[in-house]
Amino acid sequence: MLDIRPTCEHCNKSLPYDSKEAMICTFECTFCKDCVENVLQHVCPNCGGGFEKRPIRPKQLLKKYPVSTKVVFKPVDVEAHLKRINKN
Repeated sequence: MLDIRPTCEHCNKSLPYDSKEAMICTFECTFCKDCVENVLQHVCPNCGGGFEKRPIRPKQLLKKYPVSTKVVFKPVDVEAHLKRINKN
């Protein structure tokens, strides 16, 4: 089941279960739309993959399938990330 993480890994912005700003990669790394577009250039700093809009878990399923409370906050070294993606 998809892990619905509560915040952006880079800026720690709150991304509740119904956020339209949440983006994920294939490994469910979670970032806000602003960071994906303006900082990460649509490339995941963890796996190198792309991002898609995170689906919204229906409210009626939250009790049975709760979202994650684990915060993953590890700001990206933006300069190193941009060098890495611009090499390719």
